[in-house]
Amino acid sequence: MKIGVLALQGDFEEHISVLTKLGADASDVRLPEQLDDLDGLIIPGGESTTIARLLARWQLLSPIRRRALEGMAVWGTCAGAILLAERATGLDREGLRLMDIAVERNAYGRQVDSFEAELSVPAFGSRPFHAVFIRAPRISEVGAKAMPLACLADGTVVAAQQDKLLATAFHPELTDDARFHQHFLALAAASPPATIRETESQAATGVRRPA
Repeated sequence: MKIGVLALQGDFEEHISVLTKLGADASDVRLPEQLDDLDGLIIPGGESTTIARLLARWQLLSPIRRRALEGMAVWGTCAGAILLAERATGLDREGLRLMDIAVERNAYGRQVDSFEAELSVPAFGSRPFHAVFIRAPRISEVGAKAMPLACLADGTVVAAQQDKLLATAFHPELTDDARFHQHFLALAAASPPATIRETESQAATGVRRPA
């Protein structure tokens, strides 16, 4: 299992540390050619506008989109979730726009408004997940292609999944609980969903399946 962590800006080293402890072959990613043999890619927390600018500067936007359509798993944490979203408010340039969610940037305020919460994650069983929110975004809408994985007590969605795409508004890499990283490794190991396989086949042959 080979997992890359985008290392343009943000807390990529923490993700690499967790993945290594779980036995994954984890490495930092800064160039398009480093995406070619990955099973999964993590886009870490950091400054979303800075990461968006660097994605464009290093010509990574199209290669990441292409690899995601080919079946590479992609997980965005905090700023990474903003970049994954099809609809993102407060982002001054194009993100990846891969995932059918809407995300509001800096929805909870400044650094001093950061907080922690115990989350119920039904997919992980009854034990709550301790989540760390730092200048966190809000997942304001989950479209038909995606599904919520965890919510705050007021019902606000803070984690969502779409096929092999994962978005979390918090920082699992800053805790001792590796269940989200384990979940992502399982996504990366899974076969691409039928919709992804069909899209890849259509792109290669030019033939579209009848509606």
